[in-house]
Amino acid sequence: MPKARGPLSEWVVARLAEGDTYLGGSAPLPADQDDEAIALWTLHELSYRGFEDASDDAERNPVVVVVRHDLESSLERRLRGRWDHADRPNLPAAADVPAELEELVASDDGPSLADHVRRSADVDQVLELLRQRSVYQLKEADPTAWVVPHLPTRAKAALMELQFDEYGNGNPNLLHAHLFAKGLESVGLRSEYGGYVDDALPETLELNNALSMFGMQRRLRGAAMGHLAAFEMTSSLPARKIAQGLGRLGLDGDMVGYYDEHVEADAVHEQLAARDICGTLAEDEPDQVAEILFGAFTCLDLESRVATALFRAWGVER
Repeated sequence: MPKARGPLSEWVVARLAEGDTYLGGSAPLPADQDDEAIALWTLHELSYRGFEDASDDAERNPVVVVVRHDLESSLERRLRGRWDHADRPNLPAAADVPAELEELVASDDGPSLADHVRRSADVDQVLELLRQRSVYQLKEADPTAWVVPHLPTRAKAALMELQFDEYGNGNPNLLHAHLFAKGLESVGLRSEYGGYVDDALPETLELNNALSMFGMQRRLRGAAMGHLAAFEMTSSLPARKIAQGLGRLGLDGDMVGYYDEHVEADAVHEQLAARDICGTLAEDEPDQVAEILFGAFTCLDLESRVATALFRAWGVER
């Protein structure tokens, strides 16, 4: 399990390690967002790979479920509080959702890590970026897989088409998470799952926690698919820029291969996610229009927050 970052995460790690989470009374309040974020990440991971030093049964333990519920509620309130759509009281029609997603992405003016990597990042900065991204990329597409049973027929079929590609079209050697792991090794970094979570910024953890929360809860299916659409619609060109930056720094090989794969794949995924998934979901379930747009905004917002945190750590003005 990851290292604790405050009283709440210390309590979570201790209870899971003890193997009897019924003991120990109520959980303490988090010291800060860092403490809260690593605690929720740890509880979410019980539903992914789990931990060698935690019981497999902990995932369904009532104490764990209650604490996770409280942390997810706090996270969701924070995310929704950032989504200021008071000036848009009239939501677009379901048929206009793909165009609305395109407009939302086009208007995003957040800082670009990809531009920095292509033009001026040094090796240490690129390696730090890869360590941060490994928290998600080593389980790439897994949070989205939770959503498949929650969708109507057309959106479900389109999502499975996208996911089949993410999982290597049936070839384990082409699984995107596996390609990223090979890329980490090629630049001298560790490739074990969760290997850099102790180095993860709170912004990185918040991004990952939002993805897991959206995917695991049926009521958030629209947000999950909106997040997916915004992610895919902003991935192809940045992937090309990062590949160019890696080449500039002599970090070629498997990591460049990973990003080259996403230049082509994400260009296709962009249309699948915006039109065939979000578009049909909005048409079949019009009540999900607002949730789709909320999820798309959240993706762009969280990516911007991660970039801002890294630039701040590097002393780079953006």
